[in-house]
Amino acid sequence: MTDNSRIATIRIKNLRLRTYVGIKEEEVNNRQDVVINVRLQYDASQAIRNNDIDAALNYRTITKNIIAHVEENRFALLERMTREVLDIVMAPAAVKNAMVEIDKPHALRFSDSVSVSLTANRED
Repeated sequence: MTDNSRIATIRIKNLRLRTYVGIKEEEVNNRQDVVINVRLQYDASQAIRNNDIDAALNYRTITKNIIAHVEENRFALLERMTREVLDIVMAPAAVKNAMVEIDKPHALRFSDSVSVSLTANRED
């Protein structure tokens, strides 16, 4: 059984990228800003016990994978992009659960942004 004091929460905050997202002609033809926030948890017991980078979750690799995927693809829906980013975050077997929220700034008049968030949990 896992000691909850060993469950690490990692947050990737306000990752600002540019991609194609939307269905209107302007959105299909021009990159737009998106802001990605990720929260994930993993069992950090080995990393804490051994003080060893190889035992820790490599959030840099996860972030690089998110950047490459978002910037190299086109998305009709924010929901689809959010699901694909969540799949990237959940790919390492060590990740127990995760939440991804993606904001599309200025998507609506009089609004700072519109966002979609999705969560996933891995069964033990």
